[in-house]
Amino acid sequence: MASATHGSSIVFPAEAFSPSATLLAVQEERATALYGVATMFTAELELLSNGTIEDKGFEHLRTGIAAGSSVPSVLMGKLHDRLNLTGLTICYGMTETAPVSCMTTPDDPIAKRLDSVGRLLPHVRAKVVSVTEPGRVVPIGERGELAIAGYNVMKGYWGDEARTAEVRKTEKDEQGQEAVWMYTGDEAMMDADGYVHITGRIKDLIIRGGENIHPLEVENVLFGHPHVSEASVVGIPDEKYGECVAAFVIVHGGVRVDEGNGEIVGEGDGPVVTKQELRDWVREKLSGHLVPKYIFWTQNYPKTPSGKIKKFELKIEGIKLRDAGKGL
Repeated sequence: MASATHGSSIVFPAEAFSPSATLLAVQEERATALYGVATMFTAELELLSNGTIEDKGFEHLRTGIAAGSSVPSVLMGKLHDRLNLTGLTICYGMTETAPVSCMTTPDDPIAKRLDSVGRLLPHVRAKVVSVTEPGRVVPIGERGELAIAGYNVMKGYWGDEARTAEVRKTEKDEQGQEAVWMYTGDEAMMDADGYVHITGRIKDLIIRGGENIHPLEVENVLFGHPHVSEASVVGIPDEKYGECVAAFVIVHGGVRVDEGNGEIVGEGDGPVVTKQELRDWVREKLSGHLVPKYIFWTQNYPKTPSGKIKKFELKIEGIKLRDAGKGL
């Protein structure tokens, strides 16, 4: 909409998202901006990596918007390097907040653009509230649930007062004035410069032996492995620790995977990656309790129409695979 109101040309590469059609349109139309969510950008980069799309013709790209879900910092770096999206901005919001609450700008320091969703938009307020102590606003730098207030907060879910009451709450602000707050369900931290950092979905949090594990932290590390195209981490039940870490991993084209017991899956004579190799990779960079107990190779993820990964379906699938003796 912003592009249309400012007289920019808008290109629709296909009726539904197609990574190849998108990249070809960028090359042919000499596009300067590219919009998408993390899974879309990852699919586009994979086509460049495996040679399906020629890795040139992107010199005109300079900006765009990434939104919809958390964007790993490693992915942001690749978008800067491979697609020339040095002015890419990150938007954070939800339909219930109409829809953007925070956004980076091309002028923000590179570290902030890689590691945050930016600062609040004008006339929007935010607070980070303790998950274990409802109502307590946590200090700067501490994680909690992000709540948003402002003109952009919805009136409610149509015909569902109970659901509305769970997330839309009237509370007093720091001046003692009542305000309507939308509790997002996202875990976040605000830094001293006012930048908001999304650390994951609260419902996706893994609690292993009393320790909170943030899937995004593990996903970021796995995504940095040279053979990994995508990674999604969930928690599945564990008799000893309550929950344990399970990772669903998609490897780059041409990479073969070791299923265990000497079974190598994949075509050609490309490099082989093992589950233990990925565990060692994570262990080198994170604490031991964050290392995935189970690693499942996959070729795709269940996704919503907007491209978000359906983690609750991965959790169900992980339990089935574990019970079948897979993943170790």
